[in-house]
Order: sequence, then C-alpha cells, then structure tokens
Amino acid sequence: MAIKPKAVQHVGIPVSNIERSLAWYKEMLGLEPEFVMESSGEPLSTSVNVPNADLKFGFLRVGNTIVELLEYRSPRGRAQDRRNNDVGAMHIAFEVDDIEDAYRKLRDRGVKFNSPPVWIDHGALAGCAFCYFTDPDNVQLELFQVARKK
Repeated sequence: MAIKPKAVQHVGIPVSNIERSLAWYKEMLGLEPEFVMESSGEPLSTSVNVPNADLKFGFLRVGNTIVELLEYRSPRGRAQDRRNNDVGAMHIAFEVDDIEDAYRKLRDRGVKFNSPPVWIDHGALAGCAFCYFTDPDNVQLELFQVARKK
C-alpha cells in the first residue's frame, strides 16, 4: 500500500560555497536563513551515502517549504553539469505575483536567464508564465506565475 505524504518539507541543493550561496539567495530572492549548522560523522555519512561526509547547511523558508543549501566540505562534489533533460536534473519553481517585474529586477541585477518569461496560452496551464534562471553554481531555478482568476 502506498504512503501519502502530507507536504514537501524541504528541497536540498548542494552548493560549492554556502556563504556565497546564502548571500545570493538573500540578495536576489530575499530568503533569510532560519539557521546554519555543521554536521559530520558516520551516521551522516551512512544516511547520505557519502563516505566521510562533512557538511555545512542552512535552511531558507519559502512559504510552507524549506530550501536547504548544503556545502559538502569533504568530500568536495563535482560542479553542476546537468541539462534540464538529464535524468536526475531537478529545479525549484518559485511562485511570484508578477513574473515580468521579477524577471526584470533579477536580470538587471545580473541573474542569468535562459529566456524572458514564456506565457502559456493553452491547456491546463493556460494563463500561467515561467522562466528559468541559474544560481551561482549553475543550478536551474524557475520563476512561475499562476494564471490570474477571471
């Protein structure tokens, strides 16, 4: 019998430099860390399936979900090299009220976007808009505007 989760508690993003990433997520998206901690040892290594894991991590709350940034100080990970169509590649979509304004503000501050916002004109998502951008580690993120009620 399947389980039925009640929510997404958090989404984790490995980063190369947690201090840089915390500053970027605060400056660009206004996300303040709830806390930043360090962890290491055998229970952690076993649970994350990374031998000799030593990491520093922080929680950033977005509504009812937490974005967890993790810097593996040991062993160091490889740089992000996945495309959106690669198996295992993931992204986080941040809902905004005005995608055009959010796009302009982030673009003007140097955020790299794949394209301007794309408006969907048919199907279940008609009236919605989205655009993809990257964080300092080239992690794909998305802005998403839901269709306005008529």
